[in-house]
Amino acid sequence: MEAIRRLPQDQRSLASGVPDARPGTIYVLSVEGGVSADPGAQRTILFGRNRSEVHVSVGEDDQRVSRMHGSISYRGGQWWVAVTGRLPVRFPREQMLFGGEDPMPLAPGYTPLFVQGSSGREHLLQVYVVGDSGSRPVLRPRDPTQPPRTWQLSPPEKLALIVVGQRYLLHDLHPLPRSWRQAADQLAELQPGENWTAKRVEHLVSNVRTRLSRDGVPGLTRDEVGEPVGNALNDNLFRALLLTTTLVPRDLDVLDE
Repeated sequence: MEAIRRLPQDQRSLASGVPDARPGTIYVLSVEGGVSADPGAQRTILFGRNRSEVHVSVGEDDQRVSRMHGSISYRGGQWWVAVTGRLPVRFPREQMLFGGEDPMPLAPGYTPLFVQGSSGREHLLQVYVVGDSGSRPVLRPRDPTQPPRTWQLSPPEKLALIVVGQRYLLHDLHPLPRSWRQAADQLAELQPGENWTAKRVEHLVSNVRTRLSRDGVPGLTRDEVGEPVGNALNDNLFRALLLTTTLVPRDLDVLDE
């Protein structure tokens, strides 16, 4: 059996469309096609723009993608991604891997990788590593959709967060939280009798951040982010609140009431 096998031409996704296979088997797919490979010493899958030089071609019409942009190699019982191209590869959670950096390991299951291209383009490279069970994900097309986990907020907490994070809810390209003083001034206009101060706003937002951090949301403490902190803690907080739909754009309606 060949070490690296070509996937069927009609394969479009790896999120659930892979057969049962031995643990450690890897599937790599782009819009131009893909391959699968069993785990084995010195086994390497190459990806990049030049179809004749790589196993999986990606971004063939984008000259910002390197002809041989990177590799996925098996060693030490795990698959590792390395980048040799000029532009980085983006992992989930905005983690970037650049050329010349140490390879990053792939966890079992599905991992989307995004090869950076020209004019903001990102070229998807789907990767699936079979876990210890050797079985593929169960297809559940008719099951009810699982709602995201939302976080309980008190009315003052939610109002303070809406005001501080309104730029995130307005879909600004580069949003920043409002300062405690700016937020307190606006809140005082909305609720003149509620004794809104910068300290109160800071206290409410900090309490929410601490609560979410204790529940496992990453990037909400100084130890995780490191110095200088800047706006990183609140930036991560608002991205987590939006991602879970705890805050949504229609919440801004309260500012117009």
